Amino acid sequence: MLNGLEAVFFYLFAFIAVASAFMVISARNPVHSVLYLILTFFNAAGLFLLTGAEFLAMILLVVYVGAVAVLFLFVVMMLDVDFAELKSGALQYAPIGALVGLILAAELIVVTGGYAFAPKLATAVAQPTPDIATRHNTAALGDILYTDYIYFFQIAGLVLLVAMIGAIVLTLRHKPNVKRQDISAQVARTPATAIEVKKVETGKGI
Repeated sequence: MLNGLEAVFFYLFAFIAVASAFMVISARNPVHSVLYLILTFFNAAGLFLLTGAEFLAMILLVVYVGAVAVLFLFVVMMLDVDFAELKSGALQYAPIGALVGLILAAELIVVTGGYAFAPKLATAVAQPTPDIATRHNTAALGDILYTDYIYFFQIAGLVLLVAMIGAIVLTLRHKPNVKRQDISAQVARTPATAIEVKKVETGKGI
């Protein structure tokens, strides 16, 4: 249970995180949405610190704020995207989005309700949290990721790699009339294809 100053910071971080998350989807300017997303990440990192998960808090700041959110910001600012045209076709995806939202809400209700109706579930975990005096938070997380579930961790990395390659292949577009290097064609060149001899008549150009 939180009490005193911890409770004040918890409600402060939680309120700002929820408010900024709502502004991410309601802001008209996409640059403002990315800035609100960065603010959400900062407050989520503060919540992680309050729960003693300092490693997750630092990873959230370094990876998501330092790389992903800043990358989104630069992409939005550099690309000339017609956001009015994108928003005009958003209504046709509203039913699917509402269905996905209802499924996620039902899953959250089942998870939170399961702990309320069966309190013994909280103690019946496969990997209980070790005492912080005997095993540090970061070390315990490393044991789970790189020892107990190393194969699942590697499979997740391969799935993300395949997704990244697929995104590059689907979005890569070659512009016409642009000279590109073809190494195989260069290696396969012969004197017959590399040199063209033309007979020029006297007094005339090529």
